[in-house]
Amino acid sequence: MKRTTKNESGLHAPTKTILEQERKVLLDLGNDITKVREKNDLITLFKNRIKGLFYFTHTIITLIDHKDETYYAFLLDNEGSPIRTHPRYREMVAARFSLNAPFIQAVLTSDEPVSYILEDIMDEPQSPPFLRVNYEGGVREILMTKLMKEGKPMGFIHMYSDRTDSFNPEFRGVMKGIAPQLSGAVSNIIKNEELLNKEKEKSFLLDFSSNIAAVRTKEDLMSAVRTALHKLDQKRGFVIRCINEDKTTMSAYVYDLGAAADEKSLSVLVKAKYPINDGLQNRVLNSSIPLLFNVEREIQRGITSAYLQYWKKMGFENFVGIRLRNGETNLGILLLDIEEIKIELLQGICAQISIALANIMANEQISKKQEEQAFLLDFSSALTKMRTKDELQAAIFEVLDKIMNTQLAMIRVLEDDGVHLSVFMFDRRLFGKAHADFDKLAANKIKIDETYTAQVLASKEGVVFNVDEELRSGNDYAKLWKTTGLRNMYGLPLRMGDKIIGTIWLLADFLGPLLLKGICSQITVAVANILANEKLLAYKKQLEIENDYLKEQIKTIYNFSEIIGSGESMQEVYRLMGLVAESNTTVLILGETGTGKELIARAIHNASPRKENLMVKVNCAALPANLIESELFGHERGAFTGATDRRIGKFEMADNSTLFLDEIGELPLEAQAKLLRVIQERELERVGGKQVIKINVRLVAATNRNLEEEVKAGRFRADLYFRLNVFPIILPPLRDRLEDIEALTHFFVKKYSRSTGRTIRKIAPRVIQQLRSYTWPGNVRELEHLIERSILLATDSTLSNVFIPRNADADKQEQAFLLNRSLEEVERGYIIETLKRCGGKISGTGSAAEVLQIPGNTLHSKMKKLGITKSDYFS
Repeated sequence: MKRTTKNESGLHAPTKTILEQERKVLLDLGNDITKVREKNDLITLFKNRIKGLFYFTHTIITLIDHKDETYYAFLLDNEGSPIRTHPRYREMVAARFSLNAPFIQAVLTSDEPVSYILEDIMDEPQSPPFLRVNYEGGVREILMTKLMKEGKPMGFIHMYSDRTDSFNPEFRGVMKGIAPQLSGAVSNIIKNEELLNKEKEKSFLLDFSSNIAAVRTKEDLMSAVRTALHKLDQKRGFVIRCINEDKTTMSAYVYDLGAAADEKSLSVLVKAKYPINDGLQNRVLNSSIPLLFNVEREIQRGITSAYLQYWKKMGFENFVGIRLRNGETNLGILLLDIEEIKIELLQGICAQISIALANIMANEQISKKQEEQAFLLDFSSALTKMRTKDELQAAIFEVLDKIMNTQLAMIRVLEDDGVHLSVFMFDRRLFGKAHADFDKLAANKIKIDETYTAQVLASKEGVVFNVDEELRSGNDYAKLWKTTGLRNMYGLPLRMGDKIIGTIWLLADFLGPLLLKGICSQITVAVANILANEKLLAYKKQLEIENDYLKEQIKTIYNFSEIIGSGESMQEVYRLMGLVAESNTTVLILGETGTGKELIARAIHNASPRKENLMVKVNCAALPANLIESELFGHERGAFTGATDRRIGKFEMADNSTLFLDEIGELPLEAQAKLLRVIQERELERVGGKQVIKINVRLVAATNRNLEEEVKAGRFRADLYFRLNVFPIILPPLRDRLEDIEALTHFFVKKYSRSTGRTIRKIAPRVIQQLRSYTWPGNVRELEHLIERSILLATDSTLSNVFIPRNADADKQEQAFLLNRSLEEVERGYIIETLKRCGGKISGTGSAAEVLQIPGNTLHSKMKKLGITKSDYFS
């Protein structure tokens, strides 16, 4: 276009008509530009006005982003652009280009518009690809004019032409002149867009707030968030993670990862618990603004959390993380698979989500507490019906395992000594992978000052032991805990009021404090009830045993307050009893079977300071060989087959009293060794037990054997004999106590007359003489049974006959004895023994003459002939 002429000085000057036209166009353009508010309006207006003056194909406006030193397309001439059909057009529209390119730096440093022939610069290093794309679309030259705002470049006007001579000085002058107005128009458009965007954001947030207010469940929240993100054209995945009750991990709470999600992998990921301090989640929680992450870059940084690998597999490249917070409390985080989003808008969204999340979690917490309370009520109701340990164990195992995913490791109870804790209950299946003899480990008693037990007993609410941490610290128990795959061991004291009754150990990943406290309380009551019930049963059993002893005492043939016998030999026994009764000395009572050794033992006990307690009797001859130790020392539950309950032995039962070991000579040697140890140490251990039990027992032993001969024969331990033979008392046989036979006979007649219902008022003298003339191999017991039988056979109120048995062995012994003596010696001895049994009466009823069946005079003559005097039969 020819626009200039030469003036008088020879210089070219615009013609008057063109100049006026140009001024009018620029004035009109300036006036119109100030009214522009929409992007498309500016491009259309600018293009139409300028095209009236100069030639060009199309134009665009780009804006500078000073944060990353790039520029990008802002206003596009979609109608006039020759590259709209180019394959890379959309790429160019969305791309950002570096300000460091040499050609753009020239534009930035120039105060004038700068033009380039595309062919000259498009293949230079760092040249932006849009130059070649335009060249391929037929463009040959570009004119770029810098737009300024407040003294700082804000963008560029790109003018394109398919010729190389379009951008003459006049064109450049117009572009320089119009640039300030364009800059203002662009600024106004940006401000207007910001206002519109803010209005849209406010409208969006208002709608979102309205939607979120109606949220009541996790499903409602997921739907509301998904709808909101779709409105923002963010249609890919999101996850809301919440902090778990353990305060150390987070898990997916609400999520929607779209169609790319693999259901199998997704089900694992959303159930997993990820440590908060994994290098990524903690950064989000600690940041007050949203953070943009690159998946590949975070993996390279060493973040090992499985969700990053999964997102990479799904094709997620970048995502934003923002914390969800209610007041000053962190609830969790929101992760969005997006490239970029406005911080203010995202913060507004997350503020609304946080409120909804807090409300949902609060409702869930209330519901959970109600469920826990209902559960505890049902659990309490179930436990109150339990009466045995097995029933309680079955109930606890079922509830903990099925409802709470928790395992009972062990319950220990405090022993009566207040120092030791013994196993009350444990789940032997729990440590099946440990390949350890857990039964043997569990049988060990521990003391209350054991390291971990002391921590638990000193705490109010219990102690949580992290399995991995304890393993690293060298805790031997943690090796067993680790085999279960559970994260934490919870140790809690079992208390009834201020009294500690034991400890409970539970393995779980996490247990809430309310539920844990409630369960512990319920189990404590149940365990205390069962322990009390076991003690009641033990006391009942002990009372039954003591009752049996008392019944035995009542039924005994003896009146323990009075011993029958006043002869010289018995007086010596009484004297010895009087000397030893008040002491704690061990007494050994020796005598033939039936002489009344138990009577003497009871009399010694009743005269001792221990008389207020029951004397305990053990018949050693009646004990089965395989149960001697259990009977004497007791046993623990499970000590051997058939040991279903703990048993208190006779030694413990006789604590602070007297233990009478009858027929001590019948004990086998093995039992003698154990008995000796208990006598020496004054302490014992139950069979299958580890606890040492101190005892205070006074021993009285009895035997019909000659222990000295037994020791010589190797059937009785010498050391045990010396321990027992501290104070021996020898009971004379009845045949050496002829003077006591009449008193014993009257005693037994009175006793059995009362018990059999027979009335015996008189005993015939002949009966007494018969009884005195018998040798009594069975001693007092034989006399008692003989009198009982004779009363039953009596036909009236007089005991006229007794049925003394003939003993073949005694006859043989007597015959052997007679064969070694002369006839005169035999006759003399026989008359003396008869006179002794008849009390020295020679003739008359009940006399020796009557027993010998000879006249009294004849007996007198024989006595004179044989030299028998009163001193022979009254000695």
